[in-house]
Formats: sequence, C-alpha cells, structure tokens
Amino acid sequence: MSEITEIIDTLEAKIQKLFLKINSLEEKKQELEKKLAISADSNQNQNLVIEQLKKDVETLKLTNSLLGSEDYKRDTKLKINSLIREIDYCISQIAD
Repeated sequence: MSEITEIIDTLEAKIQKLFLKINSLEEKKQELEKKLAISADSNQNQNLVIEQLKKDVETLKLTNSLLGSEDYKRDTKLKINSLIREIDYCISQIAD
C-alpha cells in the first residue's frame, strides 16, 4: 500500500509540474502574441511612411522637371507634351 501511495504522490507532483509548465508556456505565448501585434502595427506604420516618402520623391521629381532643371529637361518636355495632349483632348470633348 505504501508503494502505491508513493507512486500516486510522484504522479501528483509530476502533474503539478506539468500544469505549472503549461501555465508558464501560455503566459509566454500571450507575451509573444502581444509583441507580434506590436511589430505588425509598427510594420504597417513604416509601410505607410515609405509610401508617403515615395510620393514625396515623385512630387519632387515632377517639381524639378517642371522648373526646368538641366537634369530633367527631357522629362520636362515630355510632361509638357502630355499636358498639352490632355488639354487638347478636353477641348475636343467640349467642342463636340
């Protein structure tokens, strides 16, 4: 009988250790999920900043080309031609 009691006590101790380990792992999982959510938000914010910066770069390139910068002389001509075509198209639409 004493041997069975020892086995039961040993099993209870092992089960208690397992429950403690499960609780510890669940807490760690929750912490990691919080960190993941924070990282995802940060990543999304950084992507928004990147997109805005890309738009700013394009705007600056366009501004430089419209100002007639030597580096963008060809782009300036192409943009002006494109604008003229759009204006001509609008005028033709109005005339019809």
